[in-house]
Amino acid sequence: MMRAILLALLVAVSVAEARTQNVREAIVKVYTVHNVPDYYNPWNMRGTQSSTGSGAIIEGRRILTNGHVVRDQTFVQVRRFGESRRYQARVKYVSHQADLAILTVDDPYFFDDVEPLTFGPLPNTQDEVNVYGFPMGGDTLSITKGVISRIEHQTYAHSSVNLLAVQIDAAINPGNSGGPAIVNDEIVGVAMQGISQADNIGYIVPVPVIQHFLDDIATGERNGIPSLGVVTQRMENPDMRRRYGMDEEESGVLLIHVVYGSSADGLLHPGDVLLAVEGEPIADDGTIEFRPKERTSFAYFVQLNQVGESVELKVLRDGDRMTLDIPLNYPMERDWLVPLEAYDVLPTYYIYGGVVFVPLNKNLMRMWGGNWFNTAPKEFVIHLSNNVVTEEQDEVVVALKVLAADVNQGYHNEMHWIIESVDGEKVRNLRHMIELVEAGEENEFIEFLNPGDRKILLDRSKVVAEQDQILTIYRIPQDRSEDLL
Repeated sequence: MMRAILLALLVAVSVAEARTQNVREAIVKVYTVHNVPDYYNPWNMRGTQSSTGSGAIIEGRRILTNGHVVRDQTFVQVRRFGESRRYQARVKYVSHQADLAILTVDDPYFFDDVEPLTFGPLPNTQDEVNVYGFPMGGDTLSITKGVISRIEHQTYAHSSVNLLAVQIDAAINPGNSGGPAIVNDEIVGVAMQGISQADNIGYIVPVPVIQHFLDDIATGERNGIPSLGVVTQRMENPDMRRRYGMDEEESGVLLIHVVYGSSADGLLHPGDVLLAVEGEPIADDGTIEFRPKERTSFAYFVQLNQVGESVELKVLRDGDRMTLDIPLNYPMERDWLVPLEAYDVLPTYYIYGGVVFVPLNKNLMRMWGGNWFNTAPKEFVIHLSNNVVTEEQDEVVVALKVLAADVNQGYHNEMHWIIESVDGEKVRNLRHMIELVEAGEENEFIEFLNPGDRKILLDRSKVVAEQDQILTIYRIPQDRSEDLL
């Protein structure tokens, strides 16, 4: 009897070891060379840097990793667990909002004799999880064990987007990024970020977000994560709920702004109370119960959909309760007046008379360093407090700096201006500003006005005479970025 028990235990241990070995075989180390644009000198790059990350082989001869592992990449290699050879890899798809990417290797030998990892369900709190990867401190595979401690919406550091995330107490260090979090030999998430001020608090991109990304790219293109395009306010004050005619048993959030051109534009209105999404009541703090006794942002049920699908909302409007089907036609990145972090794209710029004009975005603000919120120009940062597209404006245009020349004498120290209007007409975006500049060529002068009514006034004929010389002196290839040609 004792021998039978020992044999059973040995068999169980052997099976467990075999499963662990199969997981290990599917883990890869990612080597990336990055070349990041210089948003303060937008015609230049900042030079190459190298980093490493982790990834996992999944079905379809694909490698799943983080978007930030391959951001602004110029060259990517991967190395399988236990091997020394590196293979050149290609980025097939990337979602920087969800911080996910799919790589592939053209050499078919790379995927030989590997059993791809599969995906499990969204784990439960207190589930044990193993995080596989290649963190700093060594070159061999590291496996750390932890516990699922929290599941809720968090801000993804890479994109500043608020999505579902899983908090774990396993260490996630530089190099761990992109490595799979494993429960019962299945992927339940991808390691993405940690909190440096805390001990062993890390976050993984959970299965619902990963699956949304994989479903999105299944058609061969990426459409992104949909958004309602609304700004809401909590209704935890009982008098506010009474003011808007809510019953005692009802809860919800107050809609205070609808983004122009968004999914909700024309269907929802300021003053509406959103009572439920997909039949699930919205609490006064803006959360929903996505599993018994577990709550997260009501945006969860919106973000489960693909762009082009729809979401059902129960709305209270002027005392009437109605159910609306909202088509989710726009990805969330179209909502923002000041775009959040962008990667794998070159900066947009336009130079006129030595004045460098750019759209305001988070990439530009980050040029002021890790503490950019306190060190970047206040006239830039203030736009983040009401960061929504309107009918009148879908981009903030900045006169970033002045390249000193005779034509712009007197303005050499002017910088970081928000451009309100050109020749008296309000600027909608940078392309619109260029149209205004080029449409008024018959006028002797051109006037750029900032919100404080200060002006940059230039002589058009002098600009024409000196423009090429300015570009030559400052070694700038052309007066505008490729996307504006």
